Amino acid sequence: MLTRQRRHTAAALTVLPALLVTLAGSAAAAVKLPEPSVPPIARAELNLLTVAEPRSMDGYSRDRFPHWGLRTPTCDARETVLARDGQNVERDAACRAMSGSWYSVYDGRTLSSADDVAVSHIVPPANAWRSGADAWSDVERKNFANDLERPQLLAVSAASNKSRADQGPESWKPPLAASRCLYARAWVDVKYHYRLAVTAEEKAALAEMLDTCRPASAGESRK
Repeated sequence: MLTRQRRHTAAALTVLPALLVTLAGSAAAAVKLPEPSVPPIARAELNLLTVAEPRSMDGYSRDRFPHWGLRTPTCDARETVLARDGQNVERDAACRAMSGSWYSVYDGRTLSSADDVAVSHIVPPANAWRSGADAWSDVERKNFANDLERPQLLAVSAASNKSRADQGPESWKPPLAASRCLYARAWVDVKYHYRLAVTAEEKAALAEMLDTCRPASAGESRK
C-alpha cells in the first residue's frame, strides 16, 4: 500500500535525479549514504505517516536488533559504512578500517581515527521499537539494523552519536544546522519505508527541519 502511495506521490511531484549528498559549504568529501527523497517527496511521506503515542518499551533490548551482519565473508555492515563514508580508507585482511578520514555531518567534525567514528542508525532501534518494530520478527529487526539500501546507516562522530542516544527529532537535532534538512529527509524515508509511526511532536520537529531545505538550483540535488 505505502509503496504504491509513494509511486503515486512521486509521479505527482517534480523530482530531481538522485545524486550523492554533498553539504553546501563543506570542504569535506560527499557523504555517500543512499540519497533521501527530495524535500517535496519527504513532506508528502511525512504527511502519510501514522501519528500515534509511543508504544511500550516492555521487552526491548538492543539484542532484538541484531546488527553489523556480514555483507561479504569478511566485511560486516559497520565496516562497509566506514569504507563507504570515509576518504582514503585502508582496511586490514579482516576488513577493519585502519586509517582514513571521516566527515561527521551531525556536528561538522573531521575524524582521522576509526575509533572516533560511530555508525549511527538514523532511526535508532529503541525509537523504532516504540513506533512499531515491537511487532516485527527478529529477522525483520535485523534487516532494519543493517539496512544499506535506505539512508539508515551513517558514519558520524562517536561523540555526536552518544549525545543523541535514542532521542527522536523532537528532542535532538544535528548540532550542525546545515545537516538538518538531510537528517529529516533520511528519518522520514526510513520511517515511511518501514511503516513506523511518529508522535505529534516528532512530526512537528521533522516539518520544522524540512523548512530548512533550500531550493535547488538547476542541475543540483536539493539539500
